[in-house]
Amino acid sequence: MGKVDGFIQIKRRTPGYEPVEDRLQHWREFERDLPEEEIRHQGARCMDCGIPFCNWGCPLGNIIPDWNDLVYRGRWNEAITSLHATNNFPEVTGRVCPAPCEAACVLNVNDNAVTIRFIEKAISDRAFSDGWVMAEPPAVRTGKTVAVVGSGPAGMAAAQQLNRAGHTVTLFEKTDRIGGLLRYGIPDFKLEKSIVDRRAEQFVREGVMIETGVHVGRDYPVDRLIDLFDAVLLCGGAEKPRELTIPGHDLKDVHFAMEYLTQQNRRVAGEAIPSQDSMVATGKHVVILGGGDTGSDCLGTAHRQGAAVVYQFELLPKPPDTPSPETPWPHWPLVLRTSSSQEEGGQRDWSVLTKKLSGDARGHVQKLHAVHVEMGPPDASGRPTMLEVPGSEFEIECDLVLLAMGFVHPVHEGMIADLGVKLNGRGNVEVDENYMSSIAGVFTAGDMSRGQSLVVWAIADGRKAAAGVDRYLARR
Repeated sequence: MGKVDGFIQIKRRTPGYEPVEDRLQHWREFERDLPEEEIRHQGARCMDCGIPFCNWGCPLGNIIPDWNDLVYRGRWNEAITSLHATNNFPEVTGRVCPAPCEAACVLNVNDNAVTIRFIEKAISDRAFSDGWVMAEPPAVRTGKTVAVVGSGPAGMAAAQQLNRAGHTVTLFEKTDRIGGLLRYGIPDFKLEKSIVDRRAEQFVREGVMIETGVHVGRDYPVDRLIDLFDAVLLCGGAEKPRELTIPGHDLKDVHFAMEYLTQQNRRVAGEAIPSQDSMVATGKHVVILGGGDTGSDCLGTAHRQGAAVVYQFELLPKPPDTPSPETPWPHWPLVLRTSSSQEEGGQRDWSVLTKKLSGDARGHVQKLHAVHVEMGPPDASGRPTMLEVPGSEFEIECDLVLLAMGFVHPVHEGMIADLGVKLNGRGNVEVDENYMSSIAGVFTAGDMSRGQSLVVWAIADGRKAAAGVDRYLARR
């Protein structure tokens, strides 16, 4: 703890964003920077608590007090070493993580938490700009081979860890470039793809073999995978979207959110999108069903495409303005949050149940019909129910509907079905304490076993699964 009274003398300061009217004109990241001296002051607010609850709140177990203090002392090179000890991609989590560490910060009990996420971003950006992030190929190879299927945050973290342990790793990705959710699920205004590209380049320098355009279970038989590799790690994510099973769900211009976001990310990357496949919000009345992060990303994307108006509806009740007693510190609080995209405009509403969609004679969506609901008594199984509020029915005009209602489990058809791995009650791949599935030598990490979650949890799972694979290979 370099500055004993730092948390008393220095107030929390965040860099803020570009003005809305400016950032809506481009697809780049728009979070501003702080001067180095101010970042060091923010690091000085860390109290180096005897029990660092920030470390407990972080799924990766980041050693946050250490690198806060190193930043305060100006020892940036050591700070990135401390960050990399627990996190393969701090430049990513420093941008897109909701920062459960800040919710758990002791200062958050009766003051404002340390700006942990931004300090993390500043450390990693400084490390890349000053050339401190170097390739770390293993000195010795073990002779063991590992296939990692899926190159999202879990797959990338696991591949890097296993390669550095000396195993020969092949990273399979069904799309044209690695990154998974980081590349095609998160808009560029939150995570520019050059951030992913430079890690991909590091992977190649370290010796990870990358096979893109290979869809395991469709054009690459799983039997071949099992035969050729000593271990297999599945990191394909939870890609089965929750469907809207109401009349009109199959009308034209009703799309899953990830289809919409992926297409725009490809467009920003310079790809030509055939006009008949184009999903754009320009001049349209847009409805987003789902109030979470994916819905927020759709909102920011629709704003930049020039939507006429955007509605974002959430089925659940509006969270409280102050943290709920049901989620006390240091837990992640149930509280109303407003994302940067929601600050840009649009109309939000909660407790909205969509009853049906209606269309025109050509089969294009034209109206959304909905009703407000309230929480009712639990059913026989103890699950909460929702009751329609009498007289609250309404309808709105819309010509683009985006379904951002989450994901239910991994896609079972293809790889998972062909392997025959055991699934749990939620439809995810069941794993043991070493992240091994019901088939010896086949492991799973990230959303494929956890279910839909955060990038930081995917990285943590990827690291833990890599350790499980390494222990398995050591016994062979």
